[in-house]
Amino acid sequence: MRAVIQRVSHARVSIDGQEHGCIGLGFVILLGVGHGDTEDDARKLWGKISKMRIFEDESGKTNLPLANVAGSVMVVSQFTLYADCKKGNRPSFAGAMPPAEAKRLYEFFLELARADVEDVACGMFGAMMDIDLVNNGPFTIVLDTNEL
Repeated sequence: MRAVIQRVSHARVSIDGQEHGCIGLGFVILLGVGHGDTEDDARKLWGKISKMRIFEDESGKTNLPLANVAGSVMVVSQFTLYADCKKGNRPSFAGAMPPAEAKRLYEFFLELARADVEDVACGMFGAMMDIDLVNNGPFTIVLDTNEL
């Protein structure tokens, strides 16, 4: 699994011009599911994200995890994180898991987040979405379960 985590002041996801979800301070997680990914990968990835200490403490140091700031989470499926641009100029997405299985793992990841975080918003799997966010910091981290 791959994730792009952005620390945000606030974020909103819209589908067909209608707001589908919004959060305040927290993380926007763009989540890609690849061939061979499992529920164990989802657990490993969420475990790492949920404990990342990237919020500032009273001294201004990035020392606090999401729970310490009562942060929210927005998870948006993003198969394009598996883009392969080695040949030509049109990306191949062959590394992304087929939609039915990817959706199941995406929803499993959402369950993990909801078990730990009170306010979890999400996109709609497979939908064309607009995501508005204010990246706080800016702070962006890329994780891949093959490297954790």
